[in-house]
Amino acid sequence: MAGRPKKPLEDRIAEKEALISSLQTRIKSEQSELEALYNEKKLKDLESLSDLLNTSGLSPDEITEAIESYISQKK
Repeated sequence: MAGRPKKPLEDRIAEKEALISSLQTRIKSEQSELEALYNEKKLKDLESLSDLLNTSGLSPDEITEAIESYISQKK
């Protein structure tokens, strides 16, 4: 029982090039979606900080000073 004849080398090369191109397109799409998720997370974090700032009654300078003091104490 003979096996299936191999495709010509040029056809196999073309298929691999098409596959790679398709995968590169998919990677770009996934990277865009990931970047959008990072931006969404960043915005959510900034909104949380803004809410904290608004409810604390402290000025941005006072909060910055408190955080810098905290960081220097941890070192």
